[in-house]
Amino acid sequence: MKFVTAMIHNEQFIGLVHGEKIIDLRKAEKDIFELSSFPNTLLQCVAKGDKFVQNVKQIVDKINVKEGSESYLYPLADVKILSPIPNPPKNILCVGKNYRNHVIEMGSEEDIPKHVLLFTKAPTSVIGHKDEIDPHLHITKELDYEGELAVVIGKKGKQINEEDAMDYVFGYTIVNDVTARNLQKQHTQYFLGKSLDTSCPIGPYLVHKSAIENPYDLKIKTSVNNEIRQDGNTKDMIFSIEHIISTISQGTTLEPGDIIATGTPAGVGNGFHPPKYLQQGDIIEIEVEGIGVLENRIKSSS
Repeated sequence: MKFVTAMIHNEQFIGLVHGEKIIDLRKAEKDIFELSSFPNTLLQCVAKGDKFVQNVKQIVDKINVKEGSESYLYPLADVKILSPIPNPPKNILCVGKNYRNHVIEMGSEEDIPKHVLLFTKAPTSVIGHKDEIDPHLHITKELDYEGELAVVIGKKGKQINEEDAMDYVFGYTIVNDVTARNLQKQHTQYFLGKSLDTSCPIGPYLVHKSAIENPYDLKIKTSVNNEIRQDGNTKDMIFSIEHIISTISQGTTLEPGDIIATGTPAGVGNGFHPPKYLQQGDIIEIEVEGIGVLENRIKSSS
């Protein structure tokens, strides 16, 4: 199941990808079952966990046999897809240096971490699929991309054991951890270089974990203007999703809707000689197998 937060006719709705169309879940439920149990946001739906998923399955079963469903089925091309969680209530949690080859391209083997390296991106940095990224030319000429698999937490937890960690995952999405490399180096702490407005594209879909058989064998590809820059696989992670969740939760409560970006493979712009930083008009596409393609363009000056 691929969930979306989307807009049509200037109205935001919670949707499910259904072939080449998107189901407006609240409208579908009202039409089919004559009730409205879904909350207004996908974040609130995630918090309902299995109950939400079961309700969606019931709707899909009815749609497959019901005629005259056009009122709540929209063609994908007619819909504006937002970030699955457009206004995260907390910072996006990010794992740095989680792919060996990426660590080496940014430094050396001596930089491979023994413990999970964590930083965060501000909620104000979040944008959606096909939104434009501000190049912030007044403060950086070194804007870079990082394609990543992201985990979305489905239920509240603290001091989570690794063997139980996947029970706390609702699903997966894609994050582009856009980074101003000069600010990252200048401030040592990653926050400013990682949290510029529009520097955290997320989406296009939130894919329920039941649709991803093995999160440790997913291809990750990032292209800039159709040139493949990153061509990796999640099997190359240094720290597992279970370990990351357990590590974070030992002293920090994880809550439904928390987003954890799990790191990026080799091939970032800063790793080339000379570096290939993002330029105005560049189109970045990040594809994670089983999830989709997240596309954004660097805004051009007027």
